[in-house]
Amino acid sequence: MEDLAITTSLLLQGYASGIFPMAESRDDPEIFWVDPRLRGVLPLDGFHVSRSLARAMRRSTWQLRMDHDFEAVLDGCADRADTWINPEIRRLYIALHQQGNAHSIELWEDKTLIGGVYGVTLGRAFFGESMFSRRTNASKMALAATVDHLNRAGFTLFDTQFLTPHLASLGAVEITRTAYRTRLEDALNGENTFEETDVATLYDVVQRMTQTS
Repeated sequence: MEDLAITTSLLLQGYASGIFPMAESRDDPEIFWVDPRLRGVLPLDGFHVSRSLARAMRRSTWQLRMDHDFEAVLDGCADRADTWINPEIRRLYIALHQQGNAHSIELWEDKTLIGGVYGVTLGRAFFGESMFSRRTNASKMALAATVDHLNRAGFTLFDTQFLTPHLASLGAVEITRTAYRTRLEDALNGENTFEETDVATLYDVVQRMTQTS
């Protein structure tokens, strides 16, 4: 399905129906809709924290923040050789953020942004778009913090779109399109408290995850 004057309203309708937008590259102005046969999801009770990651999180002095610099997270995710984040997608997701439907969980080292995750929220569903890292383990820690935040904010679905080896190592799995849409329908029938829920510390995140794993 080709780009037909995509707006933030149309974007949200797409997510609610189980599809999401992409571009072929940062230089390709066209946007198309994707509807994978197999969908990646990260069970909110199944994030895998290795011993080494848990140790690093307990010792870290990095700070977690929410929506402190959404645009910088978006740009960090696009700062790679191949990306689907073209200028139009960037514009649309900044607009989604401004209207309260796109958020970022960020990792900071003093005044330097070193990692983060951003995605779209609808009901109790979080549609993870991308993540980036500028320090060892920074994206893993940001993803763990995102899972923890979603759990505390009442979410039931973390959509990762696709399953990569990296995500699989952290507990993500693939489900069929039919199973995904069943979970999505359930998740859309509810409310979240993403913005009202306080951001945790890395130490608190790993304590909760290792106590329940």
